[in-house]
Amino acid sequence: MPETMPGKPKPMIASRRIVAIFLAVACLAAALAFTLSYRLGLSSLDADLDQSLILTRRSIESEIERFRHLPEIAAEDARIRAALNAPAPSAIDAANRYLETVTGKSGAADLFLLDGDGTAIAASNWNTGQSFVGNNYAFRPYFRDAIATGKGRFYAIGVTTGKPGYFLSSRIGTGERTGVLAVKIDLKPLEETWKSARSATAIADRDGVIFLSGIDDWLYRPFTALDEGTLARLSEVRTYDGVDLAAARPLLDSPDRLSLPGPDNSALRGRVARIEADGWVVLSAAPTSPVLATAILWATGAALVAMAGTGFGLILHQRRQLVQLRLRQGALLEARVAERTRELAHEIDARRKTEADLRAAQETLVHTEKMAALGRMSAAIVHEMSQPLAAMEATLAAAELSTSEDRTTTRIGTARNLIRRMQRTTKHLKSFSRKEPNQLTLTDLNRVVDSALDLVAPRAKAVGVTPDFRPTNPAPMVMAGPVRLEQVCLNLLLNALDAVEHSEGGIVTIATDYGNGTARITVTDTGTGIAPDDLVRVTEPFFSTKISGEGLGLGLSISQAIVTEFGGRIDIHSDPGRGTTVSVVLPLAQSIAEVAE
Repeated sequence: MPETMPGKPKPMIASRRIVAIFLAVACLAAALAFTLSYRLGLSSLDADLDQSLILTRRSIESEIERFRHLPEIAAEDARIRAALNAPAPSAIDAANRYLETVTGKSGAADLFLLDGDGTAIAASNWNTGQSFVGNNYAFRPYFRDAIATGKGRFYAIGVTTGKPGYFLSSRIGTGERTGVLAVKIDLKPLEETWKSARSATAIADRDGVIFLSGIDDWLYRPFTALDEGTLARLSEVRTYDGVDLAAARPLLDSPDRLSLPGPDNSALRGRVARIEADGWVVLSAAPTSPVLATAILWATGAALVAMAGTGFGLILHQRRQLVQLRLRQGALLEARVAERTRELAHEIDARRKTEADLRAAQETLVHTEKMAALGRMSAAIVHEMSQPLAAMEATLAAAELSTSEDRTTTRIGTARNLIRRMQRTTKHLKSFSRKEPNQLTLTDLNRVVDSALDLVAPRAKAVGVTPDFRPTNPAPMVMAGPVRLEQVCLNLLLNALDAVEHSEGGIVTIATDYGNGTARITVTDTGTGIAPDDLVRVTEPFFSTKISGEGLGLGLSISQAIVTEFGGRIDIHSDPGRGTTVSVVLPLAQSIAEVAE
């Protein structure tokens, strides 16, 4: 024991080195994967934001472009010029109604006419409580720019309506009668679209004040703090009338870093684009949390892969040591598998021989039951044969004694009919008694029932009951063995006749029909029925409810085996004291492919 003690720390030192290697490789791989994934994620996010900015800028420009020439076009109307040149009440009323109609047709928010002093003399909202008529807007840049250069454009909160809008203006008239026609465009639908899409998109004016935003917290906040001069200028022209810009908190901590606060205090990464005509800044932002989560996921995956790779290298070393042992185990296992394979081959051969013996025994039982059924009908067949023979003898004797040629011919014909009757019975017996090959053919169910009725006719006559056959038309066709199916019908008819033999007024009915891809032979009797306890056993071999002990108790068992071989089934329903119904259900010939599958 003391000799082995000094060697113990070596495995512990080795295991610590392995753990240190694992951690170092994992940390290095995680750092590289995180850095690369985060940079690629930000680059992809910026590309998406730039694409969004392009679409947003185009939508804004197209919305403004729709109304760019509306003031010039509306100014060409004679009613506008008449109201500007001679502002009589009738001319002003005509101009008001014209501007109201144009506004309704164009979709603009408002359309109004200013005289040379900046006072509104006609407006589309003349008939509302917030009418522009009579108000002076000379302080607005869109009026001053239009008077000075012929065109004006300005975004502001309306001092009359309190609603923000974008104003486009054009100078009209010449000489002393100069005025301005202005249109107000409502850009709020754009903002509502951004809000419904939960898009962090905004527009700021040239001073950096946001006036349209998909995030409510950003509205009317400057990007950075405004200086006193800018605040004074915005207050003079009443751009954001009613908003305290001096108290508004700047949106950005640093003008060089577009890191924005989201609606839930999440970090957003922003990108900007400019609309040169107005000096506006379009802002689009998106959260960086998905990029960070993806980078962490990649870092975790890289660490795991690195650790797995390191472990795989160690496993390969150990695996080489196990290869020889496994090869020896494999050789031993192959020897055992070969031995077991030989045993299974012997078992398979024995099972095939047993199955062949069982099939032969089953065919023998089927033939035995067939001959037993013939035996059960032998007395009635003898009676059926004796009557035609006796009648034929009497008829031929009378023919010899007769002197009339016509009467002799009639009696000889009667004798021939009786002989045909005997031949038909003999033919059915010979056909029924032979062994049928195991081959399925197209079989007519009506013809099968007719043949079975011919065979059972002597027994039915002895019982005193004539089976009522109700065939369906056209005849149902199935794939089966005609003789074996005839044996099934014969067994069911004999059972039905036995059931009504001692019943007064007994009725036996056999019918064929088809539907839902199946054909059916139904045998119904009004006999004593089958007790519920016996009903579950009637298809068992050698089980019989007949007190006389006739038969082997194999009829229904063999019939069920035959019908199952044809892909069908036997349904038995019995009402004790009222009768029994037995149905043979087989697939129609056109559905046999589905049954086989």
